[in-house]
Amino acid sequence: MLERTLKNDRTEVTFVLPADTPPGPVSVVGDFNDWQPGVHTLKTRKDGKRAVTVALPSESVHSFRYLAAGDYWFNDDSAVDLDGPNSRLHT
Repeated sequence: MLERTLKNDRTEVTFVLPADTPPGPVSVVGDFNDWQPGVHTLKTRKDGKRAVTVALPSESVHSFRYLAAGDYWFNDDSAVDLDGPNSRLHT
């Protein structure tokens, strides 16, 4: 699930996953962090879900995927668009 908050010329996008699906650590990787795992690792929040917030330029488009333990790559089901094998995010 993607949550968005507008802040001036930026959009804070929060990437949200269930607490244990998939198990183990999960990073969101994309063109906004040069596809580097571990830069944006999801952390457990008070509601039990895992999340990480990334500030992106407003009115931009970004490709991303999630990377879980065991080199398991997967897309965000709430993303309305795809870019090849990747999810696409519009801010």
